[in-house]
Amino acid sequence: MRIIYHGHSEFSLIDGAGARILTDPCDPAVGYGNNGAECDAVTVSHGHHDHNWTQKCPADAIVVDKAGKCSPLPDVQVEMIPCWHDGDMGARRGSNLLARVHMDGVTVLHCGDLGHVPDRKLLDDIGRVDVLMIPVGGFYTIDARQAAETVRLIGPRMVIPMHYKTQVNADWPIAALDEFLDEMNASGDERTPMPTVRVTRGDLSEQKRICVLEIKPHSV
Repeated sequence: MRIIYHGHSEFSLIDGAGARILTDPCDPAVGYGNNGAECDAVTVSHGHHDHNWTQKCPADAIVVDKAGKCSPLPDVQVEMIPCWHDGDMGARRGSNLLARVHMDGVTVLHCGDLGHVPDRKLLDDIGRVDVLMIPVGGFYTIDARQAAETVRLIGPRMVIPMHYKTQVNADWPIAALDEFLDEMNASGDERTPMPTVRVTRGDLSEQKRICVLEIKPHSV
């Protein structure tokens, strides 16, 4: 599986057969690029414009935005797991869906705008995770400390942070990536951004524990 980061909470997951899943497509008005996004299926965690901008996707892309299990593409399984966008059971920001994607023998959990540390029931629903994509900026989501605690509870092999302050969203009331990296005691190597990452079931133990990805706007 190849993983490319497009900014905010938007990633491309591409398997060995070329199947392409896009996660939480971001409104181009946020500033991470105005180009279209090539994909065969797209997961949407909730209905906010910085996570559900499916207009950038091809018209025939399969949209997965409801709780439950499905197989939108051959040899690709997706489970959308309900949780909350805040720590008050949705009273402030509503609901959120975690996207648990299994492809190429690797299980990825994309947390969308997770707003609380998972309780035991949610952890049981999540199950085993190889790669965790987790928001770390706080205010709209869990913050750096809560994200580090969530990592400890889920126990993934690889952690990819998302939804943090950059030059694009410098006026947003969220924290920069370094706060999370400090909470995780990240090494210098783990703090060095990578252009993309390729993950297989066999080489997970050899990958970085924390993987910071460079932001790559769509080129098509």
